[in-house]
Amino acid sequence: MLLQIPQVITADQAARFRARISAARWVDGAVTSGHQAAQVKYNEQLPEESAEAREIGGQILSALQRSPLFFSAALPKQVYPPLFNRYTGGMNFGSHVDGAIRVHPPTGARIRADLSATLFLTAPEDYEGGELLVEDTYGTHLVKLAAGDMVLYPAASLHRVTPVTRGARVGSFFWIQSMVRDDGQRALLFDLDMAIVRMTKDHAGHPGLVSLTGCYHNLLRMWAEA
Repeated sequence: MLLQIPQVITADQAARFRARISAARWVDGAVTSGHQAAQVKYNEQLPEESAEAREIGGQILSALQRSPLFFSAALPKQVYPPLFNRYTGGMNFGSHVDGAIRVHPPTGARIRADLSATLFLTAPEDYEGGELLVEDTYGTHLVKLAAGDMVLYPAASLHRVTPVTRGARVGSFFWIQSMVRDDGQRALLFDLDMAIVRMTKDHAGHPGLVSLTGCYHNLLRMWAEA
């Protein structure tokens, strides 16, 4: 399931984040890539241990905690601390699949990457190229979102970032270990949860809501790794 989540942060917050990290020390983006991905990755990245990455990453994690849509779609068990990258001057990231297990160097914690996330920090009109292309069984999806918007997609998806030919594309990226590792099961739970939300809004007090909510939680009980 590929899902766009609007306004995880505001456009003003995105601008402040960009300003905070613009003068930071950037390094070769291949530092967090496996062998295969490193061969096709041409971008810059903030070091994980940098003060800027820790500070802004913490604010992004706080914003995610306030997003019911993110929780419903991801059912997060663990979230890898957000990283930050920058593409400019023709930089790109060729086709690759994200590694299954991510190790957080400062803590040694291991996170299974069920979902990948990209939070856009630059407005789409401020750069050319830089589209995220995600392939799944339904074809190739082109993603280029407003500053502050985020896209979630299965980490097992083949994906790439096209060359940036004007301006700079700045974003945050990270991975989520879900309580429900199977993408199909997560998608079913998400659709059921959204149906419950709509029914609660349009038909509050309907007796069917109790049954639907019970089905949701019983499926979650069956599939979740708490």
